[in-house]
Amino acid sequence: MPLVTPLPEDHNPDLVDLVQFFRGPLGVVPNSVLTMQRRPAIARAFTDLNKAVMETGGRVTAEQKRLIGYVASHAAGCHYCEAHTILAAERFGASPERLRDIWEYQKSPHFTSAERAAFDFALAAACVPNAVTPDIQQALRQHWNEDEIVEIVGVVALFGFLNRWNDSMATTLEDIGIEAGSRNLEHTGWQKGKHAD
Repeated sequence: MPLVTPLPEDHNPDLVDLVQFFRGPLGVVPNSVLTMQRRPAIARAFTDLNKAVMETGGRVTAEQKRLIGYVASHAAGCHYCEAHTILAAERFGASPERLRDIWEYQKSPHFTSAERAAFDFALAAACVPNAVTPDIQQALRQHWNEDEIVEIVGVVALFGFLNRWNDSMATTLEDIGIEAGSRNLEHTGWQKGKHAD
């Protein structure tokens, strides 16, 4: 059961258009954002941060950002965000092979060395305490420039916020997220857990 009940999408007329942004990447307005509406400034700031972090304009693609978010969310243990990031990665063009092999990225032919370095970083950065070592940093620098590294760290940090929010709130996972999690993550042991309705 969620700690706080999400508000209807049309609860705050000033936020209706803003929260609809999430229908593009996810196909649904997440219950996490509907809960944030209780403090409109948080909903606005979070949506703006999400747009800024997930914007693409360089080599870090929209699909890669969602997979980085998935790796970070898995490390944090947030089943809600795991389902959302795998859903968004799928919607942004991740192949079934990439979705299936994300936890075997080190040996899968479906990932590049640059992606492997980014996923290693995301996994270490999402740990508590932080497990990023100089070797992990160096591997990241070998494949990504400083602007791209800021994008990668931005994704990990954004999902750090979301992982804490959704796990603490026991945010109810929407049907589309449940379907994506079941379809793509059951082989990893994923389940709805506290995010079931």
